[in-house]
Parts: sequence; C-alpha cells; structure tokens
Amino acid sequence: MHRERWLLPDGIEEVLPPQARLIEGLRRAILDLFDRWGYDLVVPPLIEYLESLLTGTGSDLDLKTFKLTDPLNGRQLGVRADITPQVARIDAHRLRRAVPTRLCYLGAVLHTRPDGFAEGRSPLQIGAELFGHAGVESDVEVLGLMWRTLALAGLEGVHLDLGHVGIFRGLARQADLTQEQELDLFEALQRKAASEIAERVREFGITGETARMLTALADLNGDDALVRAREVLGAATPAVQWALGYLSQVAKQLGRVLPEVPVHFDLAELRGYHYKTGVVFAAFVPGMGQEVARGGRYDAIGRLFGRARPAVGFSADLKTLLRLGCGLETRYASVGAVAAPWVEDPALQQAIDALRDRGRRVLVLFPGQQGTAAELGCSEQLVHREDLWVLEPVPDLLLSI
Repeated sequence: MHRERWLLPDGIEEVLPPQARLIEGLRRAILDLFDRWGYDLVVPPLIEYLESLLTGTGSDLDLKTFKLTDPLNGRQLGVRADITPQVARIDAHRLRRAVPTRLCYLGAVLHTRPDGFAEGRSPLQIGAELFGHAGVESDVEVLGLMWRTLALAGLEGVHLDLGHVGIFRGLARQADLTQEQELDLFEALQRKAASEIAERVREFGITGETARMLTALADLNGDDALVRAREVLGAATPAVQWALGYLSQVAKQLGRVLPEVPVHFDLAELRGYHYKTGVVFAAFVPGMGQEVARGGRYDAIGRLFGRARPAVGFSADLKTLLRLGCGLETRYASVGAVAAPWVEDPALQQAIDALRDRGRRVLVLFPGQQGTAAELGCSEQLVHREDLWVLEPVPDLLLSI
C-alpha cells in the first residue's frame, strides 16, 4: 500500500515562511523582555531520565510524556512535556544560589495528547520562573511579567483568573478526607458538577458546615468571589482563612501595579493542584475557552531535587500567542529584500556585504533562474550605474541577468 510519506503525525506541525519569521521575531522580543526584568535564559535538554522529568508533578504530566528506553544503559527516558520541572532542577541542583533566582526559557515540548493549552501536541513553551522568595511580592512580579508578555504578543482583551489551592486543600483536611476521596472530589470540582459534588459529599459522610462549604465552592467565582467567600467560608479553618487573605493581598498589589488589568476569581479552578502550593492563575482572551497562559506557586518541588526553594512562575505556548496576537505581521515582518545579479565584480560583492552588515536581506539571482524579484520578496535591486552599484525599486518583471 502506498503511503504518503510527507504526512506528519496528528497534532505535530511544522512552521513555514513567513510564520516562522514571525515566531522568531516574537521569541526574540519576549526573551529581551525577560532579560530586562532580570530573568536569565536557560536551555534544558529535550530528553531526560523519566524520574527527573516527573519528579513532584503528579500523574497529569506522566500521562502526557512520551517514554523510551536508553539503549546505552536500559534506563527509562522521557521527552519533556513541560519545561518547568527542568528549570526547578537547574535552580535546586546546578545553580544552588542563596539569593532569589530568576530564570526563563523557550523550547519545544511534546505531548502524547492535546491538553487544550495549545492547538497541537508540539507547543513552543515559553516561560519564566522565580525561585527563592515566598510572598505576595514575587507572585505579583510574575503576574506582571505574564501580562507584559501577552501585551507584547499583541493579545487584546486579556483578563486574569486567580485562585488558591490552599482553600480546597484546607477544606479537604477539615473534612478529614482520604487522598483518594480528595482527588475524587477535586475531579468533580474541576467540572463544576454541582450534583456530583453534593453526591460525593454525602457519600463521604461529610456533614454540617464543612459539607455546606465544599458544595458551595464551585459557585465562588467572579469579580466578587472573595467578598462572598468571606461569608460562605466563615466556618473554615485558619488555613483556609489565611489562603483567602493571601489571595486578597495579591489582588490588592496587582491592582496597584496593573490597575488596567481585569481580575476575576475562581476558587474552584485548581490548575496543577497535584504540585501547586499557593496562588494559581491563568490568562484568558475573549472567544477562547482555554487559557492562553497559566502559572502559580509550587514551593515544594525543589525538595525532591535536594534543595527546597520557594518558586512561582508562568508559561505560554508561543504558537498560540502568534495565532492570537494582533499586529505581529507589521511588527516582525521582514523588510523587503534586495535582489543582486550574479556578476564577478568585487565592487558588487562589497555592496552586497555592506547591505547584509546593515541588516538587509540580499538574494543573489543565479544565471538562468526563473521568476521575478517580486516573487522572491525583493522590493529593491542592485543596479550598475556609472561605475557604481546602486539601489533601485524592483519592477515586477523578469530580471535579465
């Protein structure tokens, strides 16, 4: 049977001109932004030992990770599905700094299945992580950097959703749930399935105020969710009250730093619940149900690499940002190229080299080739006039060379 050898696997795509140039322009701009905020670039490997890739991340990442065996030693390897654990390993094991450390990255990741965060299974993950500070201030810095990143990518109408895993985790402890019961109720909560949540609460024998608070959690979302939560969760433990207060402080400081940013709250949205330890957040744009960037605090993950450090960060898919951004074609499109004939003239070569040194794109047209300079994206051409090579506009005609 004849096979179409040019086909790619489902969810795996290649980026062609001119989109590849736009992606590269946006990549450089975002990494420059990160650098101005003090974030140092790291380049983790595409493949690692599986236990290192999955350390502290829970089962979700395990299901997304392609696995293979190293023929050199028989150990199991994984193709990274998320760069964040790799950056945590670098901070904890390789850098081992005592001061707060800001790191950023951009690289391809591979997913066994789409997760809604990106269109395909091979996102270009870009992100920033801050290690070594536990507090509202570092959460707000990362949120601010995420917002600036999305603005740089030309996304419009962005709003932020904030939550805190300590609220549900504290209620689960108050209800004395087993780990299996906690995860079961968590899954129902993510779907905001009110009847299923109520059924689970009854099934687990939870009664009184604790039952009422757990069943009400799915409705605590919106601009006024924190205000309502103070009343609805009034009988919760001090751990829950502390998480609510912390979230209020983050919102207050965010309003000071980015007063133009619409902020919503969703106390039942717990992205990365299995390894997150505090504030969780995501950015949304109108007309798209999935988040375009997400992040949060994950203080415990470094312990499994030999050194516990507070940590907070965010990530996004560069391909998604390119697809949703406005004005990127104008901002990152290439300037019209210059066409040059193939002539054995040192003066012509000097003119070509000078243009390239100034950042111009120069295409040499070979003898006998077909096509117009315009078809090659050239807006100007080098022409020999009075013993000089000068630039002139390109007519939309076949060049004679």
